[in-house]
Parts: sequence; C-alpha cells; structure tokens
Amino acid sequence: MKGNSAARPSRRERPAKPALTREGIVATAVDLMRAEGLERVTMRRLARELDTGPASLYVYVRNTAELHAAVLDELLAGVDLSPATAEGDWRERLVRLLMSYTELLFEHPGLARSAVAARPFGKHFLNLTEAVLSLLHEGGVAPDRAAWLLDALLQYGTATAAEHAWRGADEDSQNEEDWEAMAAGVMGASERTHPRIAALGALLLSGSPQERLVWGFHVLINGAAHTPVPDVPRPL
Repeated sequence: MKGNSAARPSRRERPAKPALTREGIVATAVDLMRAEGLERVTMRRLARELDTGPASLYVYVRNTAELHAAVLDELLAGVDLSPATAEGDWRERLVRLLMSYTELLFEHPGLARSAVAARPFGKHFLNLTEAVLSLLHEGGVAPDRAAWLLDALLQYGTATAAEHAWRGADEDSQNEEDWEAMAAGVMGASERTHPRIAALGALLLSGSPQERLVWGFHVLINGAAHTPVPDVPRPL
C-alpha cells in the first residue's frame, strides 16, 4: 500500500489545467463534433474532455442549444462571402453566397438539424448577415423587405440541409427505394381521379436537388420585390 501511495503523483505535481474561456470551450466542442458528431457534443461530454465539471461550463455557455449555436457560428467562418464584393448580377452572386452556406450545412448533418432551432449570433453569423443584406441593398430591395427576406432565405437553406440530414447520408439504398416508390406513385396517378398529377408527373419529378435549391432561392429573391411587408409595429 505504501509503495502504491508513493508512486501516485500529488496534486501539486500535476500540471495546472488551462483556465476555461468561452473561446476554448467552443473550440473544443468543434473538435469533438468533427471527431464524434454533434450528438456527442453535450455539456457532460465536453466537461470530461476539458477535465472539469459541467457546472463550470455553465458560467460561459447557458445550455447545449447555445453551445451548438456557438459551434455553428465557428463553422460559418467557412462560408464564401466573396460574392458580396465580386462583380456581376447581384442575384446570381447572392445565390452563390447562400449555396455556400447551405453546402456547409450539408457537410455537417447533425449541425444542420440543430441549426433549424439553434440560431447563432456570433461574429461569423453577423458577417454572413451583413453580406446578404449588402447584396439586397445593391439590388435595390426595400429595407423592410430585405430585413424579412434575410430570414426566409436562411431558413430555406437551413431546412433544405436539415431535410437531407434527416434522410441520412449512410442510408442511400433506403433513400433510393423511397424515391422510386414515390416516383411510381406519381407516375401511376390516374387521369380520372388525379388529372393534374397525371399531366405534370414528369415535371413533378424533374430537376436535380441542387437545381431545385437554386431555383427556390431565386423564387424567394424575386418574389420579395413584389410582396410588400405588412405594416407592423417595430421594436424600439
């Protein structure tokens, strides 16, 4: 027993743990997500990684939802914002920027699902927001419409990536079977009972997911120019 006690290092001999900071916590969460997936990024798991207790983390991050939002904000640094300052049609440049945002979420399925509810509010999200609003301003979109359109554009991109995430990138075989079953149902619709589906069957199934996503962004952008925002009280 004495030998074992003597071999055990005292607490004074252990290297001091680095001080906790919000930046360090979020950086560790990002590394953990990349290694094990977002579902493993919990306050308890993160505390173990940082060699501390979960209660210590709540001083810097209120809950798991805020943590996931902070992780998303860090990843938003990877969005290509260059279209905001490039040349060319402002609509096309805006769509390229939004596609960069959506494709980033496609690369992180768990984060795409979380992003539907967990809204980031850090510097990278502000940079993305500023870039979108700058392009809408360049295009002459009225300020009130631009303010509301921003939310619709990001929601559309986020929801599209989340839908893809729910299907599961590792379930391609099942997804293909589901698609074939749905296509068979559409193409087999009766002209007598479902005449419009029968008439548009091929069109309903046409286009790649990327083509539909790009088209959807253009619909939202162009539609905002013809859809006034209702007169509502503004926050003080």
